[in-house]
Amino acid sequence: MKALVIGATGSTGKFLVNQLLTNTEYTSVVTFVRKPSGKQHSKLTEHVVNFAETNSFKDLINGDVLFSCLGTTLKAAGSKENQWKIDFDIPAAFALAAKENKVNSFVLVSSYGASAKSSVFYSKMKGKLEDFIAELHFPQYIIFRPGPLIRENTDRLGEKISVKLINFFNAIGILKKLKPLETEILAEKLIKAPKKLPAGKTIIELTEIFKF
Repeated sequence: MKALVIGATGSTGKFLVNQLLTNTEYTSVVTFVRKPSGKQHSKLTEHVVNFAETNSFKDLINGDVLFSCLGTTLKAAGSKENQWKIDFDIPAAFALAAKENKVNSFVLVSSYGASAKSSVFYSKMKGKLEDFIAELHFPQYIIFRPGPLIRENTDRLGEKISVKLINFFNAIGILKKLKPLETEILAEKLIKAPKKLPAGKTIIELTEIFKF
């Protein structure tokens, strides 16, 4: 299988790419990045692109499965408008090109509580992206909805605090549905999904991810 990855330099994406490269069922891995990562491997092809100009490289979005791990925080983006461009516009553009190029599977890292009807900006944005891709009718469409992620060497103070708080509440039997998930483990689940799941649309909620 030929895997395509966007968000390859993020916390989940890094683990995903490393695991894909050692997985014998994936014969090649193609990543799309803003700047060179320095990673080299016989199975890896890295394309440095301008994500705002998808049409200039859409013919390269060609393979068996596209993994979308792209996302940012409002703080890092600087505004809701910029966050929308990164979290919605880019994955949506890749999805359009992938569908046009007959990519069979699309695997999306979304978020717990994602819903186009949500009053929360982030959840609404993720929900609208889920729905947009669903309308493209990929032969296989898999959505993961993780909750708080435990990222290696994260510098996100709010994330560190929330994970610690949730872990504390989990220990006393509260907020079990929001159990934090290590990005390395999430990557393992993503890789399994296209081979394990049937055709059609599948949503894997937070509580199901740990069992998957």
